[in-house]
Amino acid sequence: MSAMSATSEYVLQASGIGVRFGGVRALTGVSVGVRPGEVCGLIGPNGAGKTTLFDVVSGIRRPDEGRVLLDGADITRRSPVWRARHGMRRTFQRQQLFGQLTVADNLLVAQEWRGGGGGLAADLLAAPSRRRRAAARTERATAVLRDCGLAALADGYAGALPVGRARMVELARALADPPRVLLLDEPASGMTAEERTHLSAVIRHLADEQGCAVLLVEHNVAFVMELCARVVVLDLGAVLAEGTAAEVRADASVRDAYLGTAAVNGG
Repeated sequence: MSAMSATSEYVLQASGIGVRFGGVRALTGVSVGVRPGEVCGLIGPNGAGKTTLFDVVSGIRRPDEGRVLLDGADITRRSPVWRARHGMRRTFQRQQLFGQLTVADNLLVAQEWRGGGGGLAADLLAAPSRRRRAAARTERATAVLRDCGLAALADGYAGALPVGRARMVELARALADPPRVLLLDEPASGMTAEERTHLSAVIRHLADEQGCAVLLVEHNVAFVMELCARVVVLDLGAVLAEGTAAEVRADASVRDAYLGTAAVNGG
């Protein structure tokens, strides 16, 4: 696929991204964008460059070539903190929970960057404005936990959760401060079939009802094909194909490089 031109229809866009590790090219001319309210899947074999692309988009790694745009503005040199504070959230392959905190506190921590208002004096005096903000954050955390099916786990320690539940808590934490763009790195890994179904419903609601742009990396091809309106396939650090799930399934180059005949036939 040729590099897409910069356009404001995408809330998030990576354009012509190139990344080198020494003499090895991890990404070459990769372009991908996601629109408000869209769920876009990023698939490909191990080593295709998916997580490297996520690192670039989220600001962890600066590309050697190309640009990252948010609402059409170049944010390539912006820090991960800046991006997070402008509505970009990310989960990781390896769980990144605060295991020593409760599930509810993990969501409260995600809202702390906005500050409590009033500084130290407000803390010491328990100012009404501070109490109102704290109550609003607790209310938000409670609502997100409920929507993610985690209300019963709110007071338990995050570090004691099984993998599938822990991943859902990571998602909930990313939603605690409402995102505009959500990057999910293998969100269904370690989940049961029931948990994956619920995860899919949460993501669909986030996109359809809240207009969030979702870009996800996932090795569970069936999950991606069912959930995502559009799928981008990476192979050897370049975009191999892009289109609807049906178009990607029917692409001979994708079948040869990644999906195989079992995936094409629904296996």
